[in-house]
Amino acid sequence: MLPATVADTAALLAAGGYVADTALSTTVHLAMAMARPLFLEGEPGTGKTEIAKVLAAGLDRRLVRLQCYDGLDLSAAAYEWDHARQLMAIRMAEASGDVDRRSLSSDIYAREFLQARPLLSAIDPDLPPAVLLIDELDRADEPFEAFLLELLADFQITVPEYGTILARTKPVVVLTSNRTREVHDAIRRRCLYHWVDYPDARREREILARKAPGVAPLLAAEIVAFVQRLRGEDLFKLPGVAETIDWAAALMHLNQHELAPASVDETLGVLLKYQDDIAKIKGAEAARLVAEAKSTAAPVVA
Repeated sequence: MLPATVADTAALLAAGGYVADTALSTTVHLAMAMARPLFLEGEPGTGKTEIAKVLAAGLDRRLVRLQCYDGLDLSAAAYEWDHARQLMAIRMAEASGDVDRRSLSSDIYAREFLQARPLLSAIDPDLPPAVLLIDELDRADEPFEAFLLELLADFQITVPEYGTILARTKPVVVLTSNRTREVHDAIRRRCLYHWVDYPDARREREILARKAPGVAPLLAAEIVAFVQRLRGEDLFKLPGVAETIDWAAALMHLNQHELAPASVDETLGVLLKYQDDIAKIKGAEAARLVAEAKSTAAPVVA
C-alpha cells in the first residue's frame, strides 16, 4: 500500500530517519500516487540516494539499485543473453539429432536464457514489487539515457529477440543526479522533478538528532552552525549532510563536548575532502568560524 496523503508520505520518510520538508514530501507523494518517476537533482551529500533506501524499507519493497558510471551499457543495466547456456542448448539439440533451425532459434531466445540486470529486475512480473534507484545518472554517457525512455514512460522493456516485458506492479522509480552534466529533456519530461538543497540549520539539527542521537545538544548546535557557515566559503567541495553526521561521530569518539579550534583543525579531513580546502580553512579561519558558531549555537540551546 502506498501512502494516501502527503502527511502519510512525510511520516513514512520520518519513520526511516529522513527529515523532509513539505515541498519534498509533496513531490515524493505525487510521484508515487501518479506512478511517475522521481528525478532528484542536487549537490552530492544532500540525501538524494537515501530517499530511495527509506522508501524501499518503508514500503517493504525490494531496493534495486543501478549505479551509473562512464561506459554503462544495456547489457550491464537492463539484460544480457546467457550465451554459454544458449550454446550448450544448441549442442545438445545437435547431439540428439533433433535440429529444426526455426524452432531452435525460438528455443534459445526463451526467457530462461535472459539474464536480468537492474532495470529488467525492477519490472520483472515474476518478482515482488521494487523501488528502482538509478543513481548518479549524470555519470553515465548521454546515449545511455535513450535506453531509459521506454522504461520511464511505460514501465516496460522490449527485448528484440524475445518481446516486451511489462511490469505487473509499477516500481517506484527514483533517479538522482549531481549535475556534473545536464540530463536530457526527454528524461526530465517523463519525471517529476525536485532540487534537493542543503538543509537549513533547523532541519540539519533535526537530522543530526535522528542520525547521531548521542551528541550533546550544545555540541550538535555548534557543529551545525559551523557547517552552515562553512558552506558559505569559497571551497572546491562543500560538506554535505553525510559529512556533518560523520564529523559529529568523530568528535564524539574524541570525547569532545564543544567545538574548539584545535579539535576542528585536527578533524577537518572528516568534513573536507580536498587538501586545498583544508589548507584554506585550517588555523585562523577555523578559529573565526568556531567563534561565530558558538555565538549562534548558545541562544539556540538556551
